[in-house]
Amino acid sequence: MVEIDQAEPATPTHVVHTNEQCNIACTTCIKSLTLFLLPDELFDRSRSEIQDGRRASSRVIRYKWWMQVSVFTIFVLSGQSAATMLGSLYFNNGGNSTWMATLVQTAGFPITFPFIFFFSTSKTPPQNHQITTKNPSWITIFALYMVLGIFLAADCILYTIGLNFLPVSTYSLISASQLAFNAFFSHFLNGQKITPLITNSLVLLSFSSTLLVFQSDSEQTGETSKRKYMIGFVCTVAASAGWGLMLSATQLAFQKILKSETYKVVFEMILYQNLIASVVILVGLFASGEWKNIKGEMEGFESGKVSYVMNLVWTAITWQVFSLGCVSLIFKVSSLFSNVISTLGIPIVPILAVVFFHDKMNGVKVIAMLLAIWGFTSYIYQHYLDDLKEKDKTRIENLEVDLTETTRMSQ
Repeated sequence: MVEIDQAEPATPTHVVHTNEQCNIACTTCIKSLTLFLLPDELFDRSRSEIQDGRRASSRVIRYKWWMQVSVFTIFVLSGQSAATMLGSLYFNNGGNSTWMATLVQTAGFPITFPFIFFFSTSKTPPQNHQITTKNPSWITIFALYMVLGIFLAADCILYTIGLNFLPVSTYSLISASQLAFNAFFSHFLNGQKITPLITNSLVLLSFSSTLLVFQSDSEQTGETSKRKYMIGFVCTVAASAGWGLMLSATQLAFQKILKSETYKVVFEMILYQNLIASVVILVGLFASGEWKNIKGEMEGFESGKVSYVMNLVWTAITWQVFSLGCVSLIFKVSSLFSNVISTLGIPIVPILAVVFFHDKMNGVKVIAMLLAIWGFTSYIYQHYLDDLKEKDKTRIENLEVDLTETTRMSQ
């Protein structure tokens, strides 16, 4: 009797416990069976959604990149062309101050203040989550901007002297050599690969500017003394070499020192570089004594005082538009690409001179323009091929990630 009394209460408890286990086991079996029967559909759907999201994101990034490069290209071409035309108008209407013509190339830097404020206050998320590098010290940044600013001031004054002492076509020919100098420096400082298409682009753009020397400049050459001609030649060659080196050094500074992915650093580069260059040029303006002749130059300006002031103001603004496009292209692409765009604009000036200054258009100018467009297209096609390679690389990486995720989900 005692054994029966002990067994009776244990029976219902044992039965309840078995039912709970059965429910859990059934549920687990159903889930396992579902995953077993439909794994491919579930994984294909997940993989398809991931791939579609990545493709859409990649397309947006590429379109955004090309749009930014296109806008900066317009800045370079429009700013350089307008500034060159205004500079020519300055000398044609009675301006003769070398230091003033140099100062307006850098004095427009205050227009970058609003952009720096905007990009400083805007909260943009970082583009990647890599380990953050240590920011350079203020001494390093100060030394960098000092060197680049002084270098820019020297380069601007050399270009101004060359434009004063040389015919425009000869000046354009020598200035086009900056492309070869930049290609040389970019190869050693920035690791720029010189492909056949890039070589073709460099040759065509150089020929495009070289053709301009065959225009009729006999009157200007006759009026220019041999001594001034040699000074202008040496100054323009030195300025072209310096500009090519400076573009490569700017790209190197972005890569090795500043190491930033925001446009704030671009505007800071333009601001401080042009600020220091303007201070150096102002010292030269007062040291040379040319500042004493500014009032007389303004009164003797053919178009009047207001036109004189507006000419200087808009020249300064257009040069800053050029600087913004130039430095931004270095930041987004490379110094060589930025120089290619700048060289593309050299044949545009004669076309604008026909429209605004009523210069004569001849076959040489037309051929120079066509060669410039051909060379530019060749360089853009190289970037198109690079973009295709980047797409293939991204697609392979996405496939590897998809395989990894599929393996993980199947486990």
